[in-house]
Amino acid sequence: MVTAAHGQSIRIKDLVEFDGVRGNDLVGYGLVVGLDGTGDGLRNAPYTEEIMTNILERLGVNVTGEQFRPRNVASVIVTASLPAFSRSGGRIDVTVSAIGDADSLLGGTLVMTPLTAADGEIYAVAQGTIVAGGIAARGDGAEVVQGVPTSGVIPAGARVEREVDFDFSQMTQIRLALREPDFTTASRVEQAINRRMGRGVALMLDAGTILLDLSHAGQRSPAHAISRIENVTVEPQQKARVVVDQASGTIVMGDDVRISQVAVSQNNLTLRIQEAPIVVQPNPFATGQTVVVPRTAVDVEEEEGPGLALVSGGTSLSDVIAGLNALGVSARDMIDILKSIKAAGALHAEFVVR
Repeated sequence: MVTAAHGQSIRIKDLVEFDGVRGNDLVGYGLVVGLDGTGDGLRNAPYTEEIMTNILERLGVNVTGEQFRPRNVASVIVTASLPAFSRSGGRIDVTVSAIGDADSLLGGTLVMTPLTAADGEIYAVAQGTIVAGGIAARGDGAEVVQGVPTSGVIPAGARVEREVDFDFSQMTQIRLALREPDFTTASRVEQAINRRMGRGVALMLDAGTILLDLSHAGQRSPAHAISRIENVTVEPQQKARVVVDQASGTIVMGDDVRISQVAVSQNNLTLRIQEAPIVVQPNPFATGQTVVVPRTAVDVEEEEGPGLALVSGGTSLSDVIAGLNALGVSARDMIDILKSIKAAGALHAEFVVR
């Protein structure tokens, strides 16, 4: 499949990241209980027994020296992202993933789990019933697994306990970082912002950075200035690029892709090799040995193709697609043709193979 990406106006908020306005990753180690016999085998996951013992002792249950082997608990890693400007008492989603040999987390409940950031501080606490995205069933002679039952989510499963110390109202400057650095796009963003604000607020520093002077934006606060800027539309300019997915046979071309005039020829070649050995035995009562005589049949078959086809130089993406489709080949053969055209220096675009 060949598709085109046409240029269109995009909001600045969809093109850039605001420096300092970002989320923070959180992680924790916890215990899931209430599983229907699909938890960790404690002989293979001793850390599950350790955390279960610690939790019970904190609850006042003395299990020292006790031997228990439940199959309804599992050790898990809990991950979440703390959005920018999150406040204490807010709720965030969490993802729960088994780390032992549990078969499924379906129907389990996560026991209160602290979530820490890279600085080691606790920013949220997670607890709740897990919504697993798969199903597993097994018997003595068969097993069926659909999806990933050892991973699930808890919507709004963590409560924010600590806020990130960040006072946006005191900022006088902020940088916009383009997700796809490009000098032309950065220049267009600078011009669009200055037109909207009516003054020289934005300054392009390089292909991926625009500096905003919020102190001269003439707004009540930096937040008001950003709210006016982020919805300004800009038509981004990207490099000419061809992206190929060999697994699915998908081809995606940008609108700026160009091909110089080239001649292309491709045929399908089939090579068949058949082995039919013959066994030769000596006559009765005769001296000799039984031997195997190899016999190989080789056949080369070449399907007739379109011959040498001329692909005219494309002045637009539609001309390029029409010229390639004129060869009458499949998408996977088209990938090979594009590789060869690129090697010949006639494809004027970045060629990305996934």
